[in-house]
Amino acid sequence: MTSTSTPPGLSRFNALEESEALAALHEACASTEWARRLLAARPYVTTDELYAASDAAMAELGTPDLEEAMAGHPPIGRPKPGDPASAREQSGMAGAAEELRAEMLELNLAYQEKFGHVFLICATGRTGEQMRDAVKQRIGNAPEQEREIVRTELGKINRIRLARLVEEDA
Repeated sequence: MTSTSTPPGLSRFNALEESEALAALHEACASTEWARRLLAARPYVTTDELYAASDAAMAELGTPDLEEAMAGHPPIGRPKPGDPASAREQSGMAGAAEELRAEMLELNLAYQEKFGHVFLICATGRTGEQMRDAVKQRIGNAPEQEREIVRTELGKINRIRLARLVEEDA
């Protein structure tokens, strides 16, 4: 008997049929390539191994794969209807004043017009004001710089979602 046994949630993930695991990963990140890379590296002994595989896969995604990942995220302030993860992650906007919500909508549209995709930020734990300030700051970035910031933010989101996936009780 070893003291470093695989956590139950991670064992459950490792044991999923390939199609079920792929579907679960696709819920964490809309990039098919990212999900395939994580699937190919199973089984994971520790959650740190899973997170490292996620980070490595995210770092290697090409532009089309990044675009696919970004397309899975709704605009800040407008979580996907019926998607509890989206609503939970964007809870900082849930109680925002109408003025802030309207400003965020305007900023989202301006950002999307400039970069061709939604403003993406790891919204977990951030207030509406913090998200607004971030989009205001980032809208001035060069497209290449913004793409790398988005890659980093996607990586943070993926880690949070993977943690939920492997830490949930059956």
